[in-house]
Amino acid sequence: MTARLIRSEEIAPEVRHFLFEVPQVSELSFEPGQFVSFTGVQHGKPVTRAYSLASAPSGNQFELCLNRVKEGLLSPWLFELQPGGEIAMQGPMGYFTPRNPFRDSVFVATGTGIAPFRSYLLSPAILNSPARITLLFGARHESGILYREMFEWLGEHRPGFRFLPTLTRPEPGWGGRTGRVQAHLEEAIAGRRDLDIYICGLKAMVDEVRALLKQSGFDRKQILTEKFD
Repeated sequence: MTARLIRSEEIAPEVRHFLFEVPQVSELSFEPGQFVSFTGVQHGKPVTRAYSLASAPSGNQFELCLNRVKEGLLSPWLFELQPGGEIAMQGPMGYFTPRNPFRDSVFVATGTGIAPFRSYLLSPAILNSPARITLLFGARHESGILYREMFEWLGEHRPGFRFLPTLTRPEPGWGGRTGRVQAHLEEAIAGRRDLDIYICGLKAMVDEVRALLKQSGFDRKQILTEKFD
């Protein structure tokens, strides 16, 4: 299939939110947490990269949240893509999807690892469920708290939802949590061991959080992960 860009906008330094459509279909069905693969040609060779969906199903459209990797082979090209531009795609696919039945959960993300959790929280099945949800999100700077307005709104209006952002490089005046997400796991878990934990971000963070959870008594079946380099 082919993905055609409708629009993109900068939502943080070196991070853009993309809206694509798939002209070949009227409905693009997928589950929250799945991804699409894009294939472009760079230096005469095909380059394929996988990107988590950041939206709920909506006709033939889907959304992505990407950061520009300066030495990357595909993201710089995508950042320059203009509306109407197209790229070959496969999917959606992947298994980082909400468990059914969905129960009380903690989502742990850093950077653009927030994308699948935005998809989760735009899904009526998750949003309207009675499950209690805590989102622990790590960024370097306050400007990197992606989709902050959405998550703060949910914290005020969706019963049982907590949003815990933390910064590793806070500016003067920041009064919130600081440090890596690992330092705030116990706050997010709140002493419980009957939760499902979903983790998405860079491999090092995901592996360390998973190890900490296992050490604190979580069974591996309670821990679902999606990681990237």
